[in-house]
Amino acid sequence: MSDDRDPVADLRRAAFLLERAHESTYRVRAFRTAASVLARRDRDELVQLALSGELVRLKGVGEVTARCVVESLSGEVPVYLRRLEATEGAPLDEAAQALKQALRGDCHSHTDASDGGSPLREMVQTARELGHSYLVVTDHSPRLTVANGLSPERLRAQLEQIAELNTELTDFRVLTGIEVDILDDGALDQDPDLLDQLDLVVASVHSKLRMPRAEMTERMLTAVANPHVDVLGHCTGRMVTGKRSRPESEFDADRVFAACAEYGVAVEVNSRPERLDPPKRLLRLAVEAGCDFTIDTDAHAPGQLDWLGNGCERAVACAVPTERVLNTWPVEELLDRTRA
Repeated sequence: MSDDRDPVADLRRAAFLLERAHESTYRVRAFRTAASVLARRDRDELVQLALSGELVRLKGVGEVTARCVVESLSGEVPVYLRRLEATEGAPLDEAAQALKQALRGDCHSHTDASDGGSPLREMVQTARELGHSYLVVTDHSPRLTVANGLSPERLRAQLEQIAELNTELTDFRVLTGIEVDILDDGALDQDPDLLDQLDLVVASVHSKLRMPRAEMTERMLTAVANPHVDVLGHCTGRMVTGKRSRPESEFDADRVFAACAEYGVAVEVNSRPERLDPPKRLLRLAVEAGCDFTIDTDAHAPGQLDWLGNGCERAVACAVPTERVLNTWPVEELLDRTRA
């Protein structure tokens, strides 16, 4: 056995790469569960369990993860991890990489408080490892029951949890937020007093996506004019890959983007591979309208926090000015903007 590698870190790295590749949840969970189980045991105990072949007797450790641990304890890069790293994908081009490096944080992320797969601390730890200086936590609002949206009481509890976590952090900020549903009439699905307490509000349409064009336009305009809204999330609601593929919602993009520019609401460049929203033709229209932007992952798992490159590639292709991307700003400037 060797002291050269950390088996728990290798399991977490494998889970991260699986999440970034958008692999199945059960596969990711196998590695994160095993990492959590083994993190509670010291290295000498892990070595003894590996030598005796009893790792798999631990609840939450399977044959594949046990094999990775044995290889890691032997000082080798686990074969499973090596294969994941060999298929990471092509690097970003120079312009997209420069924009990605300019990003200081992520304004749209989910935890297991709603429909994310990992707890707050795990998401924050990964965001710090990626070099972010802040993460905005934007779990869903109550009417999105399929996503376990947060009631006012649960949101208040999360705000307390974030405040406590921030007292422990010296080089990172966790910002409070929400992805609030835009209801049929354009109203927002959360108490106004609570929305007023948050650092950043992303407003998104999740229901009746096939609403007639005129009605959808008025719905979005009403939401954009709401003083609590800071970001318009995945504006067309489209899904371009997978079993949930669906077309774009129809709305008057000229009017909606003009309203975003007027009311200081940023248009989100959503980096999820199945969304990539807005489409490039609309992203160019938003640039021409004078909108500001956020480039966000909409991450539901730690590894997905590394999807920002998808949005950066699209932003560069559509000539989005770096200075108009709010999450390139220092956190205090961002907060000055959202508080205003």
